[in-house]
Amino acid sequence: MKNISIKSIPVFLIAIFLVGCSEDFLDLKPLDQVVSSNFYKTQEDAFQALVAVYDVLTYQSTPGVSWAPFVTVADVLSDDAFGGGSDANDGLNFNQLNEHNIPPANPVVHATWIKNYIGIYRANLYLEVIDDIEAPESFKKRTVAEVKFMRAYFYFEQVRFFENIPLLTRTLSGPSEYSQPQSTPKEVYDQIALDLVEAIADLPESVPAAETGRITKWAAQGLLARVYLFYNGVYGAELVAGGTTVNRAYVLAQLEDMIANSGHDLLPKYENNFRLAGEFGAESVFEIAHGDTPTWWDWGYPRGGAGNLASQMQGPRVTGSTKWNRGWSFGTVSHKLAQFMEGDPRFQHTILREQDLDGTLSKGYQHTGYFSRKYTSDAEHWGGGGQFELNRTTNFRVIRFSDVLLMAAELDSPNKQVYLDRVRARVGLDPVPATPENIWRERRLELSLEGIRYFDVLRRGMTYASQELSHSGIRGPNYVGEQETFNVSFNQATRGFLPIPLTEIDLSAGVFNQNAGY
Repeated sequence: MKNISIKSIPVFLIAIFLVGCSEDFLDLKPLDQVVSSNFYKTQEDAFQALVAVYDVLTYQSTPGVSWAPFVTVADVLSDDAFGGGSDANDGLNFNQLNEHNIPPANPVVHATWIKNYIGIYRANLYLEVIDDIEAPESFKKRTVAEVKFMRAYFYFEQVRFFENIPLLTRTLSGPSEYSQPQSTPKEVYDQIALDLVEAIADLPESVPAAETGRITKWAAQGLLARVYLFYNGVYGAELVAGGTTVNRAYVLAQLEDMIANSGHDLLPKYENNFRLAGEFGAESVFEIAHGDTPTWWDWGYPRGGAGNLASQMQGPRVTGSTKWNRGWSFGTVSHKLAQFMEGDPRFQHTILREQDLDGTLSKGYQHTGYFSRKYTSDAEHWGGGGQFELNRTTNFRVIRFSDVLLMAAELDSPNKQVYLDRVRARVGLDPVPATPENIWRERRLELSLEGIRYFDVLRRGMTYASQELSHSGIRGPNYVGEQETFNVSFNQATRGFLPIPLTEIDLSAGVFNQNAGY
């Protein structure tokens, strides 16, 4: 992270984690006995292990498998973006996501699976060793809460994408345990809720400037609300966190607490949310830091650096520009979204148009004339050295305060009209009634191209998902290519979930069942 540098792990510790976290089945092979018994002893050892869990938050690729930034994957699955890339071959794997015709061998899918289980493994390991480490109880209490939040975050991303996954709350003791059964979604979501409820109780409300980027109570409250809304929307049930029922009233109380007491607020200018000026600002409830420290060169191991790969992938394929440069034009933005946002003040800060570019633009596959402006190859976020493409410095804003206001409004807060008005007034828009449909509409206008749209669609049901995610005959004025290149048919049989990676099914020795529709 830019303040508690996630890249300050000593070389020997990196080596330990590379040995202990091989990327085979579930990335769960345990550390050897010498490392386990001799390394984890002091508070400094524990802090470095904590940093190693935080480190996985920045992972957007898996070496030898694929680049798979969360925001790119999620938006390409939605109706807001296409696969893109330089040509049909370059964009093949992402276009399979775009068309909802995804083979279980898709490397983007596998990279997503591996990344999250790396994070889960490291979190579980930390929770196992922390009790025996020589450190103040206050340190242990806080760091355990941070790790529980991160385990919940990794599990939430995993279960939203794959649904039927193994739930593991400990590291495995040896090869005889590697083939773990898939758990029910309820088991996974209830564990996520338990981790977050326990984390909320022990996380600080604020952190000193030197620790900017560390997790707070407010981040856990916001994530719990997002988890609840998705689970309740898809499964129509409440969460159970140990002895606590996490229902609408419980979640709304968490959000109201944050709104009233956190000090979080909307930035005066919407566009600053995605600029250096807005990093870890008042609107940022949970943010993942990216940057150019260490300066990175290694194409074979891009996650060793801290650059934002989504910004590289989604930037326009333009050269000789003073404003944007050398992106790869994945995740080209749909004319459907551009039409939806036409006339809204947030359009110009959400969608980058072809006519806004200087320099020489190469039109790639599924060229629409629109690109993401939130996560892009803009000059403000060019790295200061190293391999240009690997050092984009755009932080990923996971939860913004505007989302918190809209989630509270959706949960029927008595203040829902005030909350909706605040979001609209910030960009100069007049009030509209706080009806469910207006709140949903505002979510899309406010949060487009932030990796949220796809999951908002899924939680409204399969009829709605088929209506929104299937589209044909929509063609913008700058589209390049045959119309069939831009037509999409959502496969309801999958219910929007990704296939379990073929490699993982093979490694499970017959324990895993493939998801429906594949």
